[in-house]
Amino acid sequence: MRRILAGIDCEYGILVEGRTPKDQVEDSEAIVRSYADDCFLGWDYRFENPRADLRGFQLDALSVDPNDAEFDRGARQRPGIEVRADRVLPNGARFYNDHGHPEYATAESFSIFELARLDQAGEAVALRAARSYEKASGRRVSVYKNNTDFHGASYGTHEGYLVPRRYTVEQLFLAITPLLVARTFYTGAGKVGTEAKGVLRAGPFPFQLSQRADFFVEPINAETLWRRPIFNTRDEPHADPEKWVRLHVISGDANMNPYATAFKVGLVKLGLHLLDAGKVPQIEFSDPVLAMKQLSYGGFAETPLELKGGPAMTARQILETYAEALSERDSEMDWVVQELESLARVEDWRELVPRCDWAAKMSLIEQVLDGEPDVGALQSYDLEYCNVDPAEGLYSALRDMGQIDESLPEVSAPLSRGAARGAAVANLRDEITAIGWAGVGFGKEWVALDPEKAYPEAILTASSVEEFIHCVRQAQP
Repeated sequence: MRRILAGIDCEYGILVEGRTPKDQVEDSEAIVRSYADDCFLGWDYRFENPRADLRGFQLDALSVDPNDAEFDRGARQRPGIEVRADRVLPNGARFYNDHGHPEYATAESFSIFELARLDQAGEAVALRAARSYEKASGRRVSVYKNNTDFHGASYGTHEGYLVPRRYTVEQLFLAITPLLVARTFYTGAGKVGTEAKGVLRAGPFPFQLSQRADFFVEPINAETLWRRPIFNTRDEPHADPEKWVRLHVISGDANMNPYATAFKVGLVKLGLHLLDAGKVPQIEFSDPVLAMKQLSYGGFAETPLELKGGPAMTARQILETYAEALSERDSEMDWVVQELESLARVEDWRELVPRCDWAAKMSLIEQVLDGEPDVGALQSYDLEYCNVDPAEGLYSALRDMGQIDESLPEVSAPLSRGAARGAAVANLRDEITAIGWAGVGFGKEWVALDPEKAYPEAILTASSVEEFIHCVRQAQP
């Protein structure tokens, strides 16, 4: 089976004492700049173009959330590269300001288990930066790994998967979209309240499986900030554009539990392996946006989702159909399929609490629910579940009480180009003149990092540019 390189970018929510949403871009930049640990300052943007579309054209401009536009009005305009305040870390990650949110982009990994841990490491990075900012400013900062402020704004947790350019947009859409919707049943982060109109809500208070479902309005496009789609068509491969596509997934939630992170990434990889094998199930939603919302508001019920040209299917049935279609498996896909089989036997949602963020959050809220529900108060518990400070966050409290299970297989993964990038920062930072997803610059020499190759262990300790380049040349397909 083909090794699939993947990464996760998570935008963190921040609450800064004494500040307002109009200050958010400034505050986020200041927090990122306060990061005091070892890192390389800067980023190479030569190979990035967020307006390119997989369907073969380029957008004139990306849509902007009107709320964000209002906050930006009158603000002092500065070069984007300056505002982003890029930091590249010794683990290969990128930490920067993305329009009012500290964003942590993991190093790429071939392993879903390693990627889940790399994503979790971003919580500590964001928290250390916030604490450093606190010391300098005297303002208290809270950092949240979530996707909504409950007042109409959403910020993303994006996934990227390296896919051969030979596949058409239609092939990718048909193969992956059913999984993007159905996986919410197990990997949604949960949310108290609603920001959508005309959606039926059941139960004593509005609760849904997904934090992002309210914000999707189209099945497919290249937008990320407004008119968000279930399937995103941004064509920014971060690799050889003749050979690769980076499947840009924006429809997932930010997960506190690394099990849910590994599982959601594993399910997309399952679809990509089926695409490689020519065995993608023929499942297409009549309306993917409506299906996502119905699933999100359905809770742990067997919500039938309407399909084109066939009978309705539940999320569990869709996931099981994909799993049954995969005849060839490696150890990673064995784990994904086995977990799906185990989850299929669950009848009471409370059995999901140790592994599933929405279930853990719902269980927490049930424990504090007393009398007539106060949605605003319950949203405070929802938010604090996502607080990344272990001394304050309610997810951490549940974990400390033994109600959360974060265990994942210990698997030795091949070293990716992300690990190579991190090694360059860790050992040769003073020699670096440029760095990006595709490679590292040393003086006038640009060292390309092939995304499909596995790099030798020796690169982790390379102490000279010559030794680093030698290790890069020793990378194996």
